[in-house]
Amino acid sequence: MKAARILSPLTAVIGCGFFTLVCPLSGQTWTPTSAPTNYWQAITTSADGMKLAAVTGGKVPGPIYVSKDGGGTWTTNGAPSAIWGDIASSADGNILMASVASYWGTNVLYVSTNAGATWIANTNVPWFRSLACSADRRKWIASAGTNGIYTSTNAGTTWTSQNVPAGFWTCVASSAAGDKLAAAMTTNLASYAYRIYVSRDSGNSWIQTGVPAWCWGAIAASADGTKWFATASLTAYSPNAIYRSVDSGTNWAPTSAPNNRWYSIAASANGNKLLAAASLDGNNMFPVPLYLSTNAGSSWVSTGSPGKYWFDVTLSADGSRAAAIGYIQGAIWTSQTPPAPQLNLKPAGANLTLSWTVPSTNFVLQQSSNLSGWSDVTNPPVLNLSNLQNEVVLSPTGSSGFYRLKMP
Repeated sequence: MKAARILSPLTAVIGCGFFTLVCPLSGQTWTPTSAPTNYWQAITTSADGMKLAAVTGGKVPGPIYVSKDGGGTWTTNGAPSAIWGDIASSADGNILMASVASYWGTNVLYVSTNAGATWIANTNVPWFRSLACSADRRKWIASAGTNGIYTSTNAGTTWTSQNVPAGFWTCVASSAAGDKLAAAMTTNLASYAYRIYVSRDSGNSWIQTGVPAWCWGAIAASADGTKWFATASLTAYSPNAIYRSVDSGTNWAPTSAPNNRWYSIAASANGNKLLAAASLDGNNMFPVPLYLSTNAGSSWVSTGSPGKYWFDVTLSADGSRAAAIGYIQGAIWTSQTPPAPQLNLKPAGANLTLSWTVPSTNFVLQQSSNLSGWSDVTNPPVLNLSNLQNEVVLSPTGSSGFYRLKMP
């Protein structure tokens, strides 16, 4: 079954240095997809939210499932059957990497360069527990348990071990440019004394942050790497919490997220829209719905999703397309809300640069001299992979002008 698709005649107008956004308010509607019920382990998406890939884990081996229509239909193609650890995608969704869980008996990284149609095995790697990559698909980072942190600058062909402290490295995240990275590790598995480290030079050097030594299970970042978010789940040594940093990981503070056992978090490109998944409530008794924030974690609301043992979530760059997986014989669910892009305007010498986050729905840039007649801008937008912004550079034709994004 396809996810519910809700579209609106949204228009953004820029003129004389100001902009106006018109967008109806709408809640989230979550729909199970046609993917089979399984022990889902991880899910990832392209920047536009149309290409999805998911892997199974836990008790039952399975292939890699991919969708090219936002979760409407799923295929397995040539992916082998295994118990998987993680999967990650480039911004265009064409490069996929999936790691096999260590207890499956071998260290293998499977790579696809054609959106999951075919897969190539790379056995010259340690066990990779968590994967993340830059938007342009060249820079990758992986956590390798007690083997530390590995990075690749050639789309995963070769990997280099980084000089990081000894410990058990669990989860990683990357900015769109691949220059700002974050990783969580523990120095003591018995006490779950986790730390979060950040790198601002593509992994060449690492700085320990000041977050509490709790059980950090997932990390997410805005495209520019200035906003970071991390989830902590309940153990004897750790409360349930979601923390954030708005200065590239230097300082961290708790958000107002409820007391749930958080497993996963995803962020939109600007870091304002967040989706968080938990398996149980704070008392470890009842499944809970997914939670959403539209103000970078300042406040949270329950989504329209059912209470499930949620395990992983993912968001499109504009935050309007979302997908989530359940773990204990769960399904893959998707949601779509009306996209609300902000049209930005800045001078570029004698020209103007107009930009907006790569959308889950294609918009047409239009211009007008008087707001009464509009014409399409024929210059094709160029995707800036450092911030996931579509950009168009124009030469002003008069003393004033107006621009808008229109749904086709």
